[in-house]
Amino acid sequence: MDAVYQALTAHRSIRKYRSDPIPEDVLERILNAASRASSSGNMQPYSIIVTEDLALRRALFDSHFQQSMVLEAPLLLTFCSDFHRMKKWLALREAPDNFDNFMSFMIGAIDAILASQNAALAAEAEGLGICYMGTTLASCDEIAKILKCPANVVPVVGFSLGYPDESPAIRDRLPINGIVHRDTYQDYDSQHIEQIYEEKESRGWNRYLEIEDLRRQVLAEGATNLAQVYTKVKYTRDSHLQYSQIVLDCLRRQNFL
Repeated sequence: MDAVYQALTAHRSIRKYRSDPIPEDVLERILNAASRASSSGNMQPYSIIVTEDLALRRALFDSHFQQSMVLEAPLLLTFCSDFHRMKKWLALREAPDNFDNFMSFMIGAIDAILASQNAALAAEAEGLGICYMGTTLASCDEIAKILKCPANVVPVVGFSLGYPDESPAIRDRLPINGIVHRDTYQDYDSQHIEQIYEEKESRGWNRYLEIEDLRRQVLAEGATNLAQVYTKVKYTRDSHLQYSQIVLDCLRRQNFL
């Protein structure tokens, strides 16, 4: 039990990898662990695309905002909401097709995310490192084209996978009393918000100033605190509106809307 909790609390995002290949038996164990995740109705409406081919990873490089681990990690795993497979089965059994809608996408997306976390934990138990990439959803339309996803298949989440070539410090998290509510949602007053974010503001702000590329962005946008870093540098309104439209357009094209 202690080993399980130690693994859960020791997670770090790994962005630098050794070139060592991942043995096939190790990969199979990771993928099998992913398949054992909870699933709505046990339908498993998701697919996992394992990308090793360097040419394909180069094609994905821009879609993943030119993050170096796309090329340096030996594998990329992309988890997709997928009702394409089930729809084919339903047709063979002359069953109604009820899965061309937003709710179906969400069911598949949740199952894909659950499977991805199982895979991440299994990978770390094998001594591997991972780094989740939010760019998977932000660029789901282009990634779907590159990975040849048919209708009713949409990339939702993905991560790089390989043996770590760095040992970054464990990142801070909000205190438990800041995210857990008992019985019903308990709204926050200003004093509680200050307490919840106090440590994160200090450590997060210092981290952005210590990394040269991030420091330049912070100074260029005139951000003076961590909250402004999130909203002026990392997650601007314009970018969120743009990515929202990309996802909606992709859902329409992939027959989920």
